[in-house]
Amino acid sequence: MQCPNCQGKNLGKIGHQQFYCWNCLIELAVVNGKINVHEVEEDGSLSSLDDLFNEEDLTAQW
Repeated sequence: MQCPNCQGKNLGKIGHQQFYCWNCLIELAVVNGKINVHEVEEDGSLSSLDDLFNEEDLTAQW
């Protein structure tokens, strides 16, 4: 799987179907074959970045 943002493969697993991109510092969650992209804020909350990508970019490809 590649990061939809930077296309990198430097992903760490942080939970079941949850990953963290060490290149661009975003969190990815795979739900029903679709990637949900979030930015981790300073307070630890998550902000969705899904609206920045098209449907094809957010399809999980292993």
